[in-house]
Amino acid sequence: MEQGSAREGARPAYAPGVSPYASGNAARAPQDRVPEQARGRQGEERRARGRQGEEGRARGEHTHSEPPAPRAVQRHSVRGQILDALRAALVDGELVPGQVYSAPALGARFGVSATPVREAMQRLAVEGAVEVVPNRGFRVTERGPRELAELAEVRALIEVPVMLSLARTVPAHRWSVLRPLAEATVAAAAVGDRAAYAESDRAFHRAVLTLSGNEQLVTVADELHRRSQWPLVAGPVTRRAELLADAAEHTALLDALIAQDLTVVQALVREHFNGADR
Repeated sequence: MEQGSAREGARPAYAPGVSPYASGNAARAPQDRVPEQARGRQGEERRARGRQGEEGRARGEHTHSEPPAPRAVQRHSVRGQILDALRAALVDGELVPGQVYSAPALGARFGVSATPVREAMQRLAVEGAVEVVPNRGFRVTERGPRELAELAEVRALIEVPVMLSLARTVPAHRWSVLRPLAEATVAAAAVGDRAAYAESDRAFHRAVLTLSGNEQLVTVADELHRRSQWPLVAGPVTRRAELLADAAEHTALLDALIAQDLTVVQALVREHFNGADR
């Protein structure tokens, strides 16, 4: 009886049917307890993941919550294609010096919106090929023979010394690798494709100057070369025979470089620069 009374009088430590570990303030169940060392590792891993995410965002990397935006890349690709098309139209004379062209009209011509055309035209304005006409569009720059002569003089001052130096040092087999580029200019000239000739002409000259190892020189020379290819105001259209004569100078120049004939190299380069519409 005394034992029974003692059991009946004793108050339970928790209500019947309720786990002693149910309270948020109570100690966790033995099987739920995480060793102190393990908790430290888990916390450190979470902090490391957080730091990686912050560093990735600082570098401009996309996280799972920040998917990339392909539209910007697509717009840039369209702008690049329109820029190439406008440059070809300039060389072909389809865009007439002195004429004003609106972005919407050119966009309709190329089957795109006005936005990539306007962006491409802004790039051409920086290069000096066109001028911005407020509320109207872009005017193709009018150029005369004097500007073309000045460009030829500057190109000669830059490229002639470089080619003479390369003729003394570059072995013949490295010049032979450029033969297909020279032949590409002949192929474009043979069909009278002025835009294709302009591109292949610049590609040949870039390849030659690249052998100097001076990237800044290649960039500057290529920009001058591009400007020399823009049409003159009221200038005559380059005939196929003239393109073929220019193209033949590329193969002749390669032969002179392989032979290390410095006199012929200098004469050919100067004559090439003074030719029409390269």
